[in-house]
Amino acid sequence: MPDFPLWKILLVFFVTALFTYFTLPTFVSPELRARLPESAQDLTLNLGLDLRGGSHLLLEIDFDSYFREQRDQLWDDVRAALRETKLGYRDLAMENGIVRYRLPPHATERGGSVPDLRRQLGSDYAVSEDGDQVTIALTERAIADKRQQLIEQSIEIVSRRVNETGTKEPIIQRQGDARILLQVPGLDDPSRLKKILGTTAKMTFHLVNNEVTPEQIQSGRVPIGTRLLPSDDPREMVGGQPYRFPVFTKVELSGEMLTGANATFESGQPVVAFQFNSLGAKKFAEITQANVGKPFAIVLDNKVITAPRINTPILNGSGIITGSFTVESANNLALLLRAGALPAPLKIVEERSVGPSLGSDSIAAGKKAAFIGLAFVVGFMVLSYGLFGLFATLALCVNIIMLLGALACLQATLTLPGIAGIVLTFGMAVDANVLIYERIREEVRRGRSPATAVNSGFHAAFGTIMDSNLTGLIAAALLFTFGTGAIKGFAVTLSLGIITSMFTAIMVTRLFIALWLHWFRPRSIPI
Repeated sequence: MPDFPLWKILLVFFVTALFTYFTLPTFVSPELRARLPESAQDLTLNLGLDLRGGSHLLLEIDFDSYFREQRDQLWDDVRAALRETKLGYRDLAMENGIVRYRLPPHATERGGSVPDLRRQLGSDYAVSEDGDQVTIALTERAIADKRQQLIEQSIEIVSRRVNETGTKEPIIQRQGDARILLQVPGLDDPSRLKKILGTTAKMTFHLVNNEVTPEQIQSGRVPIGTRLLPSDDPREMVGGQPYRFPVFTKVELSGEMLTGANATFESGQPVVAFQFNSLGAKKFAEITQANVGKPFAIVLDNKVITAPRINTPILNGSGIITGSFTVESANNLALLLRAGALPAPLKIVEERSVGPSLGSDSIAAGKKAAFIGLAFVVGFMVLSYGLFGLFATLALCVNIIMLLGALACLQATLTLPGIAGIVLTFGMAVDANVLIYERIREEVRRGRSPATAVNSGFHAAFGTIMDSNLTGLIAAALLFTFGTGAIKGFAVTLSLGIITSMFTAIMVTRLFIALWLHWFRPRSIPI
């Protein structure tokens, strides 16, 4: 019997059984899968967008909109900081995101104004003084840091929103400096996905300025510190246009302090209940205590959802948003508030949909290619090497089980390029067997005994097999490192296929040959 100790036999059976266990949940019925241990139920091979169908969206972050808000905030911050320094100023203006003002001639403490302003505004702003003129603007470093933060935060929030819709295995990747690639396999309603992603969901709370008259609202001329925001309720219309609420610009409370939101019913109508964290609950209590009898506007994406009157102080840190909600719109709003506010709007610059029928065609074509490729490989091996070709075929079956089990264990998403990688491994899996069998043939021609010829063939071919597979792994690693999307999927299946084919060629095939030699003790090798 060739040199094949007991521990190697046990290793082959253990590895094969383990990967068979990993493969089972993918191919059994949902009812049978539910009976498997919990650790195995999630070990399934997911189908990608090109096989299952779904939505492909390319999103672009609207940095301009975000930085416009930052400039408006800077204007308010500068005015507040100047008031705190108690230093007079004149000609306060903003141009291209830069705030400028002049110090009055009588300002004797002009030298101390810039350090005070820097302390008030923080390190994100550059404050410079040239004679009596002071300029304030965001630093280049702060702009770059905020852009990076916007991308990371947007990717995280998009991931939360998409996962809460019940979809599985979304692909969310950064593309370039301002874009996000989103692929959601199996999504039947892409319009809802676009609606959810297209909403910033920035929620703020403002007091309403009761001193503004209807004439001022109609003319659009409101006092400084007040702005007009349209109502989101279609029942509140004036002259065919949404009613505009005169709300104070100051944000009394931010939606970032929300800890939860859910759709519910009140008096038979859909509403959204929300809860604040401890700091938000404290601020909410202080605001409602100090403003009993005044309207309090809840603003979402620059539209007033509702502006209820504060009848009594609210001390428990929770509230209810009422409006003309449907059950679906209430659920969507609650979802957006739970996931968090997008820091900047997202624009859809590219949209592609893959229907289930196209995915089914891809699966059918992939299966056909796999079966034809497998048939040709098996036919070649059996015709060329006879019984030993059959051993290689059995090892190839084990290789397929191990490959699918490894992909399922990683919960990988199988795409059409991934199927191509699997088909390619069919040929690569028997390539090592070809090298081994040809070396065994050479040893047989030299008159070696069957056991000696097999041992020499495996030992002599091992170095060549290792070198060829190592170069394949290097190529696959480069594809994975520098490729994106489908290229990475191909690289993953190719890498796993190379590793499993090495194991089956060196261990599994040798086990079959060793058992055959041990049981039948042939005098010659039919190769």
